[in-house]
Amino acid sequence: MMKSVLRFAGPLLLALVSLAAMAQTLPTPGTAGANGAAALAVTPRPPSDITAKSYILLDFDSGLPVAALDPDLEREPASLTKLMTAYVVFGEIKAGKIGLDDLVTVSERAWRTGKEGASRMFIEVGDQVPVEDLLRGMIVQSGNDASTALAELVAGSEGAFVDLMNAQARALGMHRSYFTNPHGLPSDEAQYTTPADMARLARALIRDFPELYGYYSERSFRYNDIEQSNRNLLLWRDESFDGLKTGWTSGAGYNLVSSAKRNDRRLIAVVMGIDAPNHQRGGIIRANESQALINWGMRFFESRKLFEEGVVLNEPRVYKGASTSVQAGLAEPLWVVLPQGQAERLEATMELWGPHQAPIDAGETLGEVIVTLGGEMLDRKPLVALAPVESGGMFRWVWDSAALGLRSAWPF
Repeated sequence: MMKSVLRFAGPLLLALVSLAAMAQTLPTPGTAGANGAAALAVTPRPPSDITAKSYILLDFDSGLPVAALDPDLEREPASLTKLMTAYVVFGEIKAGKIGLDDLVTVSERAWRTGKEGASRMFIEVGDQVPVEDLLRGMIVQSGNDASTALAELVAGSEGAFVDLMNAQARALGMHRSYFTNPHGLPSDEAQYTTPADMARLARALIRDFPELYGYYSERSFRYNDIEQSNRNLLLWRDESFDGLKTGWTSGAGYNLVSSAKRNDRRLIAVVMGIDAPNHQRGGIIRANESQALINWGMRFFESRKLFEEGVVLNEPRVYKGASTSVQAGLAEPLWVVLPQGQAERLEATMELWGPHQAPIDAGETLGEVIVTLGGEMLDRKPLVALAPVESGGMFRWVWDSAALGLRSAWPF
């Protein structure tokens, strides 16, 4: 097995790979911090006064956590459910299946759903409402009635739409989420999500629908001569915040999914399960704790892309193949999150396994890349074949069989 040092400067790979000495075993990794950065003495801890039962702070570009507390703890989603409703509806709009100007006739079911909860858009049975107004009613006003009307438009019924929601959750990798309606009101069947899943969903919304994400930054919306303010207090406090969604039920507590962008860097915070004596205090506390997490992450951490996917990092020897080497690289970009000012302490090493014999399929694992910061492991990614190598002819098979026999007696 060969160990190589991969050279990089700043966020980008410098193309050249420098081979180092032989190594028999993988280096013993250090202990990574719970937030995904190295557990160094100088690394500041997350704010200690967070009262949320569970939370996560996610770096948008890399998708890596910066800090977390029980991020996979399943909790009632409440109105955070509407983020998934929006994702499904946005997908239909992007695909051209529905338009923002399309008129939706409000059903009695949608109207009654509004009556059941505190959050509603105040649409009436038989009203014809543009899709864009319903989106604003759901996103800005958190209207349960608007959510049901949009679900019925997309899938014909609320039940069919819920099936779409759960299928989309699985497609996004939200394996600890299950929805039973498009609005998040309590139901007879258990519904749940986690901070990690909500952060994944928020990242997908921003990434996949940048042209529609702007609705989440709107502070108020007037419909039917009733103006309602967005319950996300961070939209008024700090112009870097541009979303996303609040939520509350007596079982869920006070929740907030928020996002801020500063100097071309975006972070996503999810806080869930906050206790408060009333809605005013609950709204303030969830905003305070979300803002504290994002301020902390922006101040003390940075993310860097060290290597692009598909770049040839090495070309190890191949035996018994039509080619004597195979192109090796990463199947996906390699990002790290690290404390500010620590980039010079980063090191990436490459472990090449082998010997490699044809046939080799594209994507086959050939080794791994390990990134450390001051000796503490940050991440490890498989090194894979970027292109296949087919079996060689008889001469190559005989010659390399002899070479492998010699190698087993005297490794080289």
